[in-house]
Amino acid sequence: MPPLVIASAARQSMFGANMKKSAVYIMSNKKNGTIYVGVTSDLMQRIHQHKNNLVEGFTKKHGCKNLVYYELFDDIINAITREKQIKAGSRDKKIKLIQSINFDWSDLYDSIYG
Repeated sequence: MPPLVIASAARQSMFGANMKKSAVYIMSNKKNGTIYVGVTSDLMQRIHQHKNNLVEGFTKKHGCKNLVYYELFDDIINAITREKQIKAGSRDKKIKLIQSINFDWSDLYDSIYG
């Protein structure tokens, strides 16, 4: 099943219907900065953890607190498969992926939190 990449206006209703949808996501510390690709079964909770330095590791060390990209999935297996695909790509491919839906690298957290 293809991922659900959702435009800003539709995101809130999607999360309202299913707050714990599986997702692959990209965090960054600034535009064209450090990039982290992750996967989760609860996007809102996971991003909250990153933003509040509740997660030890790469994102905390590098200050990656901005959600700049995400895709939603109906199950975690598909999300994990997509995460591996994105991680296998070059940095340039990741940047192009982010900019395909978020040219300015805006923090998308508020758009999903509603």
